[in-house]
Amino acid sequence: MHKIGLIDYGMGNIHSVTKSLESLGEEILLIKNFNDSMSCKAIILPGVGAFDPAMTNLINTDLINDLKNWIKSGKSFLGICLGLQLLFESSEEGKVPGLGILNGKIQRIPNVVNQRIPHMGWCQLLPTKQNTLLGLEELNNWVYFVHSFHAIPDDLNIIAAQVNYGSEKLTAMIESDNLLACQFHPEKSGKTGEKFLRRWLNNIQ
Repeated sequence: MHKIGLIDYGMGNIHSVTKSLESLGEEILLIKNFNDSMSCKAIILPGVGAFDPAMTNLINTDLINDLKNWIKSGKSFLGICLGLQLLFESSEEGKVPGLGILNGKIQRIPNVVNQRIPHMGWCQLLPTKQNTLLGLEELNNWVYFVHSFHAIPDDLNIIAAQVNYGSEKLTAMIESDNLLACQFHPEKSGKTGEKFLRRWLNNIQ
């Protein structure tokens, strides 16, 4: 069992993430001050809602420098949905700068014939490379998405999985050293989401 820190900044799907991790036998600590994180083995940045209010809330919690230092230190980190988008430099959804931990930007999902925005529902994950959470053979995995914006990283090599959106492919998962982030909601993705979270937990040092 690990103690997992869940950043509580008023924009996260705290309840559902907590329940998912507790069902896997983990202890959850809600973090409003990074002094609380000293005993944690990993940190999760969840997120639902709009980019600017989320960044404003994070700024007001005074957690940003500590969050950046945590990731720089090599400790395990997971971003979920909006928690992935906040890692980038900027978003077309708003004007407030992002965390800038990853180079790139968040753009509105392109208009595609016969596809609706927001992109919402169950979709098949398409791994782009061998990674620690998904094997290339697991192309039948379906996970739950709900989003209107998607990540365009400067370094395309950090994209670990994509999802089809009509003729387009959208970033579904980012992996860069100790940093992992997913655009989908593993806590709402049934057995596939449970397997994803369990593998992430098993890789925590």
